[in-house]
Amino acid sequence: MSILSSAADVLRCFSSTRHDVTVTDLVTLLGMPKSNASRLLRAMRDEGLLETVGQTKRYRPSLLLNQVGQLYRFAASLIDRSDAVVGVISDRIGHTGYISVRRGAHVIGVTAHPGRHALRVVTAIGDRLPAFASSTGRALLARLPDEEVRTLYPEGLSAPSETAPQDLEALLARLAEIRASGFAESHDEAVRGVHAISVAVGDPTTGDEVALCITIPATLVEQQERLAIIAALSEGAAEIAALTGDTRFFPLNLAFAETAP
Repeated sequence: MSILSSAADVLRCFSSTRHDVTVTDLVTLLGMPKSNASRLLRAMRDEGLLETVGQTKRYRPSLLLNQVGQLYRFAASLIDRSDAVVGVISDRIGHTGYISVRRGAHVIGVTAHPGRHALRVVTAIGDRLPAFASSTGRALLARLPDEEVRTLYPEGLSAPSETAPQDLEALLARLAEIRASGFAESHDEAVRGVHAISVAVGDPTTGDEVALCITIPATLVEQQERLAIIAALSEGAAEIAALTGDTRFFPLNLAFAETAP
């Protein structure tokens, strides 16, 4: 394993619930020998990728990484356009909205607009969710050929809930529905107690793809509001697809949208 891939593994250890790491953490999380973990953390600190927390032996992402993250967000026009659409919808309906990207078999939220309702759904930015068990993930997976989807799950699926696809064939069936309907939904799956609606769009020039998503507490889903969210997401994403020339965009099929979730 190269030092670059090892450094990437270290960076993946950080999350919304783990803001810093120690040598012991790397030994536990990555199965790395203690001496290797110590040298790697020091090297990443010396190169400006990490910084120590005060006088402790804990390490956290550096200011440099934060600056790169900000550049990624604001330089990505597809994310900017999609985030603007979700922001307007979230503000109008009061529910939380997200923009997510797919990385392999996972999806990661890159922007969020917290809802204003007392019961609101909030998932931390940067958290990784299984793509097959989330509306954002399935919206993005539907843009792939089935054979490419199969390669992402060589060992099959481990469903987090009864409402998520239980096997690969069930996943492929749901992806076919997304291609036909133009939108994806999840209910009490990777994030329990949450109903989510998503639409995906891409930019062929850059190869970027994102999912626009609105989340609702599962107990509050009403058909009229659901249809309004589907229509708003689809309309906004269609405008972006027209601008980017996204030939893999799936337009809304009202017959599917009017079917109860």
